[in-house]
Amino acid sequence: MAKAKAPRRPLESCTIKHINKTINAGDCVLMRPADQSNPQYVARIERIDADARGGNVKVLARWYYRPEESIGGRRQFHGSKELFLSDHYDVQSADTIEGKCTVHSFKSYTKLDSVGNDDFFCRFEYNSSTGAFNPDRVAVYCKCEMPYNPDDLMVQCEDCSD
Repeated sequence: MAKAKAPRRPLESCTIKHINKTINAGDCVLMRPADQSNPQYVARIERIDADARGGNVKVLARWYYRPEESIGGRRQFHGSKELFLSDHYDVQSADTIEGKCTVHSFKSYTKLDSVGNDDFFCRFEYNSSTGAFNPDRVAVYCKCEMPYNPDDLMVQCEDCSD
């Protein structure tokens, strides 16, 4: 006879001991990749739960993709700290969380006085099975008609103020 799966209970938050941080549902986190030569993964924690004794904490992670992980890859207008919020979810051990980070809206990111190592921005949602983006277009700027890359210096046009 198969052993019944122990019931899990939802948690509002959990403390990750090895980084001494409390994680709540809705927080963005950096997660350890299987191959340490890869950059840390970025995810938004959707749910936290534990076994009946409060141990074996698991998180439901909604993954952010880097442009190079998407169909079509990195483009000229993608910023170095740009991420796409995907429709890809996984249950992971809370022990794989290596830190907290902030994923800003594009508008708030461009207004930051200084960008830290744990600051990212997102202006697209990404469908991981079709490669489609939402929105499928963003505003373009200047003669090059490319979307704005916050890593590139842009000078304002004296005629149109763009």
